[in-house]
Amino acid sequence: MEEVKRDKPPTTEPQRLDVPSLVRQTVEEFTRAQQAKTEPAYKTELQEERKRREQLERRVNDLIEENKQSRRMAEEAERSAAIRAELQRLGVGKVDLAFKAVKDDIARSEDGRLVAKTDAGNIGMKDYLAGFVNSNPEFLPARIAGGSGVASTQKTPSGGSAVDLDKIRREMSAEDLERAREEIARVASQTLRGL
Repeated sequence: MEEVKRDKPPTTEPQRLDVPSLVRQTVEEFTRAQQAKTEPAYKTELQEERKRREQLERRVNDLIEENKQSRRMAEEAERSAAIRAELQRLGVGKVDLAFKAVKDDIARSEDGRLVAKTDAGNIGMKDYLAGFVNSNPEFLPARIAGGSGVASTQKTPSGGSAVDLDKIRREMSAEDLERAREEIARVASQTLRGL
């Protein structure tokens, strides 16, 4: 008989387990899995935060621009009011028309004063407006009231008296008749001259 060779069953020697490396691998795998889960959330959160920051920056810039615009408007209103007040103080009758004529010439200097920029250099607003009004008297009110629609006042000569037309009669003395003729001639000459 032949002897059959049998394979020896493998020896079941216990393999040495490296527990620390196994724990390390498990922890690393767990950490990677957690990072993979949380990383998209971090990225999304960062993007949202960036968007919020950019929106806030835009809003702050808009507010700064609005503030600058408000200051420019307030400065312009104050400049206009000062010019109009000075024109009124100088006795200008047509303030709006005069203001339109001079508003572009007057600006605020670096030290905050209102000055007019001319060929001769910067001149104070009051001096400039006084010169403007003196050189343009048409902006001042009329000195002599007159024209159509104005009731005329009768002027009598300083030495004589006005003659009442109802008292002129044939029976008047020669002296009174002469005075009446002179008064009528004076009134007629004034009327013809437009006084």
